[in-house]
Amino acid sequence: MKKYILLFLGLTITQVLPAQTLKQLTFRKQMIASESAESAGVFDVNGDKVPDIVSGSYWYEGPLYQKRHLIGQIKRVSEYFDDFSTVPYDVNGDGKMDYVTGGWFNKKLLWRENPGTNGEWTEHELFETGNIETTRAWDIDGDGFEEIVPNTPKLPLVYYTMVRDQNKKATGKFIPTKVADTHGHGLGFGDINGDGRGDFVVADGWLEAPEDRKNKPWTLHSDFKLGDASVPIIVADVNKDGLSDIIVGQGHTYGLDWYEQKRNGKTISFVKHAIDPFQSQYHTMAWTDIDNDGENELITGKRFRAHNGNDPGEYDPVGLYYFKWNGDSFTKNFISYGPYGEGKGAGIYFSIADLRNSGKKDIVVAGKDGLAIFFNEGR
Repeated sequence: MKKYILLFLGLTITQVLPAQTLKQLTFRKQMIASESAESAGVFDVNGDKVPDIVSGSYWYEGPLYQKRHLIGQIKRVSEYFDDFSTVPYDVNGDGKMDYVTGGWFNKKLLWRENPGTNGEWTEHELFETGNIETTRAWDIDGDGFEEIVPNTPKLPLVYYTMVRDQNKKATGKFIPTKVADTHGHGLGFGDINGDGRGDFVVADGWLEAPEDRKNKPWTLHSDFKLGDASVPIIVADVNKDGLSDIIVGQGHTYGLDWYEQKRNGKTISFVKHAIDPFQSQYHTMAWTDIDNDGENELITGKRFRAHNGNDPGEYDPVGLYYFKWNGDSFTKNFISYGPYGEGKGAGIYFSIADLRNSGKKDIVVAGKDGLAIFFNEGR
């Protein structure tokens, strides 16, 4: 049975590729390390105005990314490094970029302090949260500063707001705000109903933001069931009809879909459309203009060995893709594809940045299949 499934997948891919060959972007792959940390951030660590890569126990100095520096020994549990995000954030306001992370196993939200030297980074605990799937940063309250939001399945949904002084400088302290008593696997943020306030998207619906976000209840609208959803779930007007749609991958099984928003008066509903049902473990994604045409594309890929060999499709080929909206559906374009060691997946947290000041956005991906840069060479 497995042979027939792989043959079908291979035929599907072969049919997609020829029509896109002339229009696809080209990417040059550079392996950085064989480390199996699953998160990679990009920011200027040493203040030389050149982007560096931060992943797991090390940071890699730009522009060559061959010299690495120890951050500290990150705890390892089974096949995992307990380090499930790399959110750039100057937490203590000293002008040096730190980062926020959290782990499934230590059940804590924490930050690591950039020492500005070759010394190890000091780890600071922020909150005991329970198991953290991964963490993201969004401007929840609309004040121009991002809040920290961990995805903590089966536990309360809480966001954390930085306390700032009278000059808007970060103080190193956060205030928690609870949004819901529980939420599932997967998390997104964006204005669903068009009222100008960002709403949360969770596995079993969307949470409507009240005008007073900190003191009034958020209203759950159970308009869909998303399963083991990706982090993030993208909120975007895919078909340009003026309504916010959502894009979601299945983090631990097969499937990548977009949900088209429909309106009947004030009633909101969603229609599900398949993007790619043939790849499993679409655990993370980004929505950005990767080809410089003024329109955003969906960048995502397989999280290799998300559950250490226990998810559907674990042994399928590994891939990284960008999907382009063609006015009617999404067209799949291949950045990397193949068996382990040849293809490359997306990990649990990846970064997109112009590493060479070339005007083109490059992709930095970690994972149990290694740390790599895909330099965007254009068409």
